[in-house]
Amino acid sequence: MNHTVVGIIGTAFVAIYAICSSRWVSTDAEWYRSLPRLTWQPPGFVFGIIWPYNFAMLIVATWLVASRLSTTNQVVWLVSLALSVIAALSWAKLFFVPHSLLAAGFALVLATVFTIPLLVLAFRASPVLGVAFLPYQLWLAVATSIAFGYAAQ
Repeated sequence: MNHTVVGIIGTAFVAIYAICSSRWVSTDAEWYRSLPRLTWQPPGFVFGIIWPYNFAMLIVATWLVASRLSTTNQVVWLVSLALSVIAALSWAKLFFVPHSLLAAGFALVLATVFTIPLLVLAFRASPVLGVAFLPYQLWLAVATSIAFGYAAQ
């Protein structure tokens, strides 16, 4: 597979992720602000730092995987990225639009699981990239715990 095509497709997935999630997250901001904060929830400014970092890292990782790894690895990357994005967008839609908190938590479980191959491939492409990719995996795990925390309230 041509590495430029893989890079463009992966970048498009991340752009769709960023645009749709920001739209759905801002759908009912007042409702979200009214929820009692969980004790382990990071302060609001962390969200403003981590999400741009995560989106940028996904794009950088896509291009490095595309340029350094085999066609099979590129296909695994794109499929895993697509599934992770679909699951993460499902979380955003479920959590913020109909407020289906438990279902949203399960969507994030899927997003976290689908991201594991991405992390493995990031390390395979470059150990430095793998370490730089860890915050995304950790953030999904934290977000999953927050979603279930809200569902349990």
